[in-house]
Amino acid sequence: MARTKVHFDDVSLYGTPKEEPMPSIPVVSEKVSANFLKSQLQSWFQPTDNRLAMKLFGSRKALVKERIRQKTSGHWVIHPCSSFRFYWDLCMLLLLVANLIILPVAISFFNDDLSTRWIAFNCLSDTIFLIDIVVNFRTGIMQQDNAEQVILDPKLIAKHYLKTWFFLDLISSIPLDYIFLIFNQDFSDSFQILHAGRALRILRLAKLLSLVRLLRLSRLVRYVSQWEEVYFLNMASVFMRIFNLICMMLLIGHWSGCLQFLVPMLQGFPSNSWVSINELQESYWLEQYSWALFKAMSHMLCIGYGRFPPQSLTDMWLTMLSMISGATCYALFLGHATNLIQSLDSSRRQYREKVKQVEEYMAYRKLPRDMRQRITEYFEHRYQGKFFDEECILGELSEKLREDVINYNCRSLVASVPFFANADSNFVSDVVTKLKYEVFQPGDIIIKEGTIGTKMYFIQEGVVDIVMANGEVATSLSDGSYFGEICLLTNARRVASVRAETYCNLFSLSVDHFNCVLDQYPLMRKTMETVAAERLNKIGKNPNIMQQKDEQISNPESNTITAVVNALAAEADDCKDDDMDIKENLLHGSESSFMGPVQTIREGLPRPRSGEFRALFEGNTP
Repeated sequence: MARTKVHFDDVSLYGTPKEEPMPSIPVVSEKVSANFLKSQLQSWFQPTDNRLAMKLFGSRKALVKERIRQKTSGHWVIHPCSSFRFYWDLCMLLLLVANLIILPVAISFFNDDLSTRWIAFNCLSDTIFLIDIVVNFRTGIMQQDNAEQVILDPKLIAKHYLKTWFFLDLISSIPLDYIFLIFNQDFSDSFQILHAGRALRILRLAKLLSLVRLLRLSRLVRYVSQWEEVYFLNMASVFMRIFNLICMMLLIGHWSGCLQFLVPMLQGFPSNSWVSINELQESYWLEQYSWALFKAMSHMLCIGYGRFPPQSLTDMWLTMLSMISGATCYALFLGHATNLIQSLDSSRRQYREKVKQVEEYMAYRKLPRDMRQRITEYFEHRYQGKFFDEECILGELSEKLREDVINYNCRSLVASVPFFANADSNFVSDVVTKLKYEVFQPGDIIIKEGTIGTKMYFIQEGVVDIVMANGEVATSLSDGSYFGEICLLTNARRVASVRAETYCNLFSLSVDHFNCVLDQYPLMRKTMETVAAERLNKIGKNPNIMQQKDEQISNPESNTITAVVNALAAEADDCKDDDMDIKENLLHGSESSFMGPVQTIREGLPRPRSGEFRALFEGNTP
């Protein structure tokens, strides 16, 4: 039996013939590449996460749903929020600006020149604007009152476009001047016009028909208004409106200057026209344009008639037209500038209006002069020249954002109050969100002895005196101190009065908010009750209520409270010497009125460093 020799190069490990490499692999890669290019092209026409899309749909999830909706619509439609539409509008904007500037100059000052460059520019512009009409027929329409917000049905898009801007865009894109010239075979193959009378009139009429292209200004207004609404917000939008108005004034002045020269040119430069008087018929086009622009701007700004007043009926009408357009632009500019000035500092304007109302109220009620002065000084110190409805502003924010804003506004208070510095951050956050900002003037009685306590106060800035029943000033409190908590804990009446020594910026906490917060944090309640009991004991009051509550404290909590109180007491001992100086200054200065100047008080009374617990060890507190 003959043995067959097996070549292992031709078989697999299982003894079967090896398979040839599949020739379809390159085809698969080509399909993958084609699908990749197709997907990239489709994404170019789908909405992207730009400002317009985010403003329209609000979130990326809604944007993904919009992409899926466009893909499943079954129509090739360009989404208005796509990257293609963004860059297409940008190119169209630049081309529109170029056309609106170049066309009037070419029509007015190059009346006998039909050069190849001019024809190429016109043909290119007309072609791009005709393509833009086709693109508009395949671009979705944004409608805020529509449930889907963007219409992607080609029939509805075409119907909407035909009803709005189609005919104006079509007229401004049709090259009427070239169509007219094609039907009049009066020029050579090299496009050089014969300087015959009839040929010149035909050419001028063709140039005049080119003015129809200036209707493209409507497209410019549409593009600019859309970009201004989406990409320039708030204060930037105001500046953009001013900038757009200035550009529009310059464009109208440019058109008016070209018209000042075009009309005499169409008349053949009569001898009484301003061009003939200034002998500009054969001058260089730039010199002609400069004098025409100077004449138009003089009319628009109403500062003169140029070098010479109008000598003919035509010049007179052109002058009146320029004056009317200039006066209109001036009125628009003045209105926009006024709105800009008012919007730059609306809070200061509201403050002035508020102060004016207060002054009228004081005059109506015939308040005394000293009371009027105090009210005026109160508003000046309270609002610092700016008026905000802070409660309304914070009320419109989300809970988390409102909490963050309040915590930031009260950061200096939290940093200066040792009670907050040693407390739980959640407790501090709950307290500061319920604080109310109040301002007191020198001499104001913040708390009156014998009244029922409904608030406690935290001092952000200022100095207050603790006044006993006999009129003696027990001690003073300054930045970072708090007072008035004893009555809220004991439900008793105020045991002393508190008088503002300087302008005081305080934050008050009502009894309802006080109990609500302390119910959530019983350890902080017990800490505050312990401190209040020792304060009552120092000033000779009965601390039995607090002592009964202290007996209910468990041992671990008692140790924590004792540690907090001891730490605060140690800090108060460091400032003991300063308090002695304060008392002496207050006693020696008792004969002076408490309504004295703030500067004198600050020079004779140095501010304590830790006022809230100096009162615990040295004097009285309400």
